[in-house]
Amino acid sequence: MALHKTAARLQERLRRFGLDVEVRELADSTRTAAEAAAAVGGADGPVVCLCAGDRRVDAAKLGDGARPARADEVREATGFAIGGVPPLGHDRPLPTVVDESLRRFGVLWCAAGTPHAVFSVETEQLLAALPDATVADVTEE
Repeated sequence: MALHKTAARLQERLRRFGLDVEVRELADSTRTAAEAAAAVGGADGPVVCLCAGDRRVDAAKLGDGARPARADEVREATGFAIGGVPPLGHDRPLPTVVDESLRRFGVLWCAAGTPHAVFSVETEQLLAALPDATVADVTEE
């Protein structure tokens, strides 16, 4: 079965970042906690925050005025709807903050453009594809 056009577009973008990954579409939705790969709106504009689904982002650790983005803000900033926002390959470059706890995993499963598409990538390979990302503790205690 052919990939959804949005997932296929993302797969091509990921390859341009040097990630040789295969986006797969699943029968069930891959929606995760809002903090997992959700964009947040802050005083200086949108920021993508990558966090594991078993953690919760502490917006205060992202800066003054940081808050979870509304669905329309996420789509406008990234080009993707909530539940399918990938960690990179957005319509425009966005500052990215990666919660340091993601390094406990050797491989990450990431949203791939739709709520039914995912791809796996080695954690350090993803971080290398995000050269301007900030890795920090941004989760609740």
